Amino acid sequence: MAAGQKSRYNVPPTPSTTLILDNGADTIKAGFVTGDKADAPRVIPNCLARDRHKKTYVGSELGKCRDFGEMAFRRPVEKGYVVSWETQKEIWDREFFDDKAPQKCDPSETRLVLAEQPNALPALQTHCDQMVFEEYGFASCCRSIGPALNAYQDIQAIFHTPRLPDTPAEVPAEVLLVIDSGYSHTTVTPVVQGRPLHPAIRRLDVGGKLMTNHLARLLSVRHFDMRNEPFIVNEMKEAVCYVSLDFKGDLERTWKGTRGERREDYLGGGGIAKDYVLPDSHTTFHGVVREFEPGVSGRARKAAVSTEDVLTLRNERFVVPEILFNPSDIGLRQPGLADLVMQSLSVLPIGLWPGLLANIVVVGGNARFDNFIRRLQMELLERVPDECVVRVARPENAVTSTWQGAANFAKHAHVGRLAVTKQEYEENGAGWVARKFATGLGIDT
Repeated sequence: MAAGQKSRYNVPPTPSTTLILDNGADTIKAGFVTGDKADAPRVIPNCLARDRHKKTYVGSELGKCRDFGEMAFRRPVEKGYVVSWETQKEIWDREFFDDKAPQKCDPSETRLVLAEQPNALPALQTHCDQMVFEEYGFASCCRSIGPALNAYQDIQAIFHTPRLPDTPAEVPAEVLLVIDSGYSHTTVTPVVQGRPLHPAIRRLDVGGKLMTNHLARLLSVRHFDMRNEPFIVNEMKEAVCYVSLDFKGDLERTWKGTRGERREDYLGGGGIAKDYVLPDSHTTFHGVVREFEPGVSGRARKAAVSTEDVLTLRNERFVVPEILFNPSDIGLRQPGLADLVMQSLSVLPIGLWPGLLANIVVVGGNARFDNFIRRLQMELLERVPDECVVRVARPENAVTSTWQGAANFAKHAHVGRLAVTKQEYEENGAGWVARKFATGLGIDT
């Protein structure tokens, strides 16, 4: 539309309902905000799955599956970005737009707040906008950087900072460093007053998928061939893996020793070994973690429970998450997480360092590993100036944290400045919409 030309449309009313979507590679976090009320989010598998009996499951239908052996998955998101809208549309339709959808939505009367990963390709963003406005016809849309939406939470409550009872939360947070470690990758995003600092955003190509595949390779060499069991291996990873605070010491305690050597730490499990009972898909549908029994030999254990497949996991428990901190362990030429944070800080004014280091929030599924927060804080303390305070915290629910921030954002005045209506999209075109989303909040006047 030419400059100075008036719109031929009336200004549309602001939709009263907002659909919040954190469209992750592994799961979709979805829920509605109506007025000042936000529903609890649903966590929906973002995939099409087919079991060994050729039965297909779409999205949340996966919860009805009872046999996860040799499960094949088709995911619309690769490396953090939607690359197959045909697949994504099938999942969205089933969850939000079909007649029997669990979260039925009328796009023409709904605003969409969609969280996306930083540094997405413009072509992928344009395709996304086309689907939102042209295919579904949402009344309004706001496409925002997912990690930055965490700034709209009560950050000091996450850190349990003492304050007076009547003190209001500062939303958005003035300064924040968000580490988002999810299925595809891990990102470091500095955020100031709700605005992501794009030149300082850093990415590590280590996420839940890579760690699950690495664990499957280790198990296939040492125990059973698990390369075609991604769902079972992923459950195993989430149940037993942890981040080591003393990596060399834990390796020593789990080392079998040379031929003929009997190491007491190894025979006794070293306080690390765990038994994992694989599901049989008849009586049990999920694996079970058991304490390791040092007095029972592996052969006797198999004879006693001949109907069970039991894996004894030792250093697999901590060498898999270690990739986050030392990617070179598997030949990946990228810096570890602590070094990535320092790379991000190095391009920012040193005056921002104290605020960012004192407000580090870790979100995403990998944040749930035991000792993740302590290990990251330990490594950062070794690298930052002595006068800097380092605080690292994880929200109560690291998986839905970004969704909760987006829900708070939907109730904030900032959403009105960033949202684009369907009429604006039709008048100004996809290029104008892309520039508006890329500009973000701009500068407060």
